[in-house]
Amino acid sequence: MPRPLWTGAISFGLVTIPVKVVSATEDHSIHFRQVHLEDMGRVRTKKVCELDGQALSQDEIGKGYELSKEQTVPITDEELDQMPLPTAKAIEIVSFVDAESIDPIRISDSYYLATDGQVAAKPYTLLRKALERSDKVAIAKFAWHNRERLGLLRVREGAIVLHSMRWPDEIRSPESLAPRKVELDEGEIERAVQLTDTMALDTITGFRDAYRDALEKLLTAKSEGKELPEPAEGGEREQGQVLDLMAALNASVAAAKESRGEAGGGEATVHEMRPSKKATAQKTASRKKSTAQKTTAKKTAEVKKTTAGRKRTARKQSAS
Repeated sequence: MPRPLWTGAISFGLVTIPVKVVSATEDHSIHFRQVHLEDMGRVRTKKVCELDGQALSQDEIGKGYELSKEQTVPITDEELDQMPLPTAKAIEIVSFVDAESIDPIRISDSYYLATDGQVAAKPYTLLRKALERSDKVAIAKFAWHNRERLGLLRVREGAIVLHSMRWPDEIRSPESLAPRKVELDEGEIERAVQLTDTMALDTITGFRDAYRDALEKLLTAKSEGKELPEPAEGGEREQGQVLDLMAALNASVAAAKESRGEAGGGEATVHEMRPSKKATAQKTASRKKSTAQKTTAKKTAEVKKTTAGRKRTARKQSAS
């Protein structure tokens, strides 16, 4: 089991369930260090006092709240821990609601709640069974990292999961981002729904982080002195407005069916509907070249005609 991040108890009415909080997720990202390019020495960040310019160690650094530019009030971890907060060492369940009533944008980090000792096994199982049979999730309050938080408790594969949640006033309104009203044809809507059905999956467990895979190949090639992988082709998409929405939907449905090996593929994809920038530039250059050639030919013909006329006039004057 991963190292517990927090220990306390779930407060469920008059029932107390001792628990340990462990992270429910892992970070598999590849991290880089800042280095001096000349000798590859690691570059570190120093914490320096802006008043005396001295570099400080961690035990010399504390917390302070700035009342004004001239006054800062110091605060210690002991003072924060001793605040009269009922949720200081407890996950206090305050209500039960339908899961569908929770806006996913409010959900933040996720943690597993593990029993802390055998005494917690029975009340832990009791809460889990209650959540499963009621088809509801629990809303709770808890204090962590010097602030009170809102949490959501649900069951996942026999374990109780705690999702930290954002408070309602922490969610920005998207009202100003909504697009202007447009008219949609019923056929376009039905075709879009058909596209969602064609692209539907029972599970998303098969998705992989393609960027991390490519980065691992790059780092392996560099470390072994091998030739670097070739850049991927076809990853860049044309930007711009799709003029024929229905044609784009039809092509998208056909492409989705083809990717699944279903019949009906082989039609043009969305990206083939619009000419590429390179092709457009070539056509423009060709038109300009053709126009220039026609203009030059016209001017040459006019010059020849004028010269011939002058010569005829000169011969007539010489004969007279």
